[in-house]
Amino acid sequence: QVRLVESGGGLAQPGGSLRLSCQISASGLLVYNLRWYRQAPGKEREWVSEIQHDGSIIYGDAVKGRFTTSEDSAKATLYLQMNMLKPEDTAVYYCNVYANYKAYWGQGTQVTVSS
Repeated sequence: QVRLVESGGGLAQPGGSLRLSCQISASGLLVYNLRWYRQAPGKEREWVSEIQHDGSIIYGDAVKGRFTTSEDSAKATLYLQMNMLKPEDTAVYYCNVYANYKAYWGQGTQVTVSS
């Protein structure tokens, strides 16, 4: 069973930075399409970023140029570096991966951007 555990959320000032981590336990399964999503109160879940199986990286328009996602395969960890944070970045952030023809989700970590 694939298990994802996010961490690193918290409170940041506008213009500040946070780095989120997602530890991946995959029970020997190959995981791919490593994604971050977020969901703000009363809003639909929003796609943030993806590391595709070929290593290419894409971002949603709302975060492009401010957020950077990366992975450390040896540590089985996915990262999201968030810079120049805005109040509208406030949300619960989730990591998501695909394995064995299924999607897996973490429990989420709260990010709050407020002055």
